[in-house]
Amino acid sequence: MFLKHLECSACGLHHEWSRLQNVCLSCQKPLFAIVDLAAASRTLTREALATRKKSLWRYREVLPLPDNVEPVSLGEGGTPLLPAEKFANDVDLWIKDESLNPTQSFKARGMSVAVSMAKHLGATKLAAPSAGNAGGALAAYAARAGLEAHIFMPRETPRANIIECRELGAQVTLIDGLITDCGAEIARRKAKEGWFDMSTLKEPYRVEGKKTLGYELAEQWQHRKSSRARDLWSELPDVILYPTGGGTGLIGMWKAFGEMEALGWIGRKRPRMFAVQATGCAPIVRAFEAGEKTGAELPNAHTIASGLRVPKAIGDFLILNILRQSNGGAIAVDDEEMIRSARDVGSKEGLFVCPEGAACFAALKLLQRAGKIASGERVLIFNTGSGIKYLECYEDYRI
Repeated sequence: MFLKHLECSACGLHHEWSRLQNVCLSCQKPLFAIVDLAAASRTLTREALATRKKSLWRYREVLPLPDNVEPVSLGEGGTPLLPAEKFANDVDLWIKDESLNPTQSFKARGMSVAVSMAKHLGATKLAAPSAGNAGGALAAYAARAGLEAHIFMPRETPRANIIECRELGAQVTLIDGLITDCGAEIARRKAKEGWFDMSTLKEPYRVEGKKTLGYELAEQWQHRKSSRARDLWSELPDVILYPTGGGTGLIGMWKAFGEMEALGWIGRKRPRMFAVQATGCAPIVRAFEAGEKTGAELPNAHTIASGLRVPKAIGDFLILNILRQSNGGAIAVDDEEMIRSARDVGSKEGLFVCPEGAACFAALKLLQRAGKIASGERVLIFNTGSGIKYLECYEDYRI
């Protein structure tokens, strides 16, 4: 293992990695795991990856778990990168389909690494707020690890997610309110109950699992059929559209790009990153357009895309910085357009995408009309989960 320490993403304060910890002890902001990349590069090479199995744990050297500790795994990672030629309109469009992860969403990546580290560091009871897929992933990986899972969910969470958590052995508590209310309830009770808080960016290792999206993308990008590059690892897509609630995946990818540059795998050029939100819950969009460094909590947040129903993200300052550094942006899509786009993608590409993923397809058209994505650009959309978990919202909308 090449993990050196934890570092605050805001104030830079260093923390020991060898004990359970949530946020920075000084400023209460998210912590990042800092890896000795020079040491890791001795065994983690592009050539070595060719011999490793398709799993996020193929990048073991840049993940935090000690070498002699078995990860808590259900086979996460290795999801397909698919061309979307029928949906695309004048762009080179690709889909990273995360619905093929265990528990049918990208949340499996973060929870595999975070639960592995929590167990290694002595946690026995894990708790998290969830509007859907994160709860299912925590329930599954906690069960696999032999740990208790306590999941707090808004009462409006899709029924499939609630049932999934319960059937995987988690203790589920439904709350009248939003995911922020669920998080507040955990904060009030965790010390007394002995829970370790696994909330988005309130522990250091979910983002480490999510950063494998970036490593995997860079590796797979060389195999896409339309590639014209000579040194295929030197480039990435021109544009990435990412559905953004808590934003861990977007933050993790950006961290991965920096690490891969340090490893000598890619150059300095980055994709233009666009955060896609719902019109009923768009705190990142509002803050980006207003030129703010952080976003205000959004009252009365509402959208059928439960993963986007995050009225205040703890890592919003990181998300906004990434969007600006990359010359990207933030855009909101209404619920009806999500459903319309999901049906369009389904009929043209054969993928039953989640509403959050569908929002990115709708956003692509809006950004093209606005001239922010040009003809011929290489665009990547992340479908973060399966539409099968959102049957109520698809049934309710008869567009």
